[in-house]
Amino acid sequence: MDAIIDLTVPLKPGMRGVSVSPAYTIDKDGWNAANWSIYSHAGTHVDAQIHFGAAPTTIDQVPLDAFCGRAWVAHLENVEPRAWLTPADLGAVADQVEPGDCLLLHTGWSLHIEDTALYRDGLPRISDELANWLVERKVKLIGVEAPSVADVNDLPEVTRIHKILLGAGVTICEGLCNLDKLGEKTFFMALPLKLFGGDGSPARAVALQGYDPSR
Repeated sequence: MDAIIDLTVPLKPGMRGVSVSPAYTIDKDGWNAANWSIYSHAGTHVDAQIHFGAAPTTIDQVPLDAFCGRAWVAHLENVEPRAWLTPADLGAVADQVEPGDCLLLHTGWSLHIEDTALYRDGLPRISDELANWLVERKVKLIGVEAPSVADVNDLPEVTRIHKILLGAGVTICEGLCNLDKLGEKTFFMALPLKLFGGDGSPARAVALQGYDPSR
């Protein structure tokens, strides 16, 4: 293994759903500690099936194996805002994906994270065709740079795509970054907090660069 590549967007005050306040300080109490209020789908995060009612499974009930594994990285080019992503966009990677693999979509969308409106409202979306393709291929996990796999302003669409994927046991990881640093093949993991009854959780996502999945 050559390196561990961090694919996680830092959680910081001012982000949607994130606020921080001091709980203790060195001057007053002898140590520093803070109270964090974090939306369960803030930043880089994973979804549980209960998130959209695809199943009653909560984040603490999902096996850890569902959040990691051999991953293929599809480097998509010239992705326009609100683009519908289809299997044809995956290129040669589409022929490499096997049951139980993870698939990461590098669209460059994480570059727009500071432009809150575009990042959230103009995101490229997973089409019904691609969602069903992922299910048919028995992909374990789909990872995207956008904050959602579907249009967050279109409830029927975002519900439908999440239900197709989560209902078939495809783990969803959203809000990734640094996918441009990865080759076509890697080992991926995005481990959530073990939130009892949680509908999702922020996660620390990493890729093990140089990992040989054949061994």
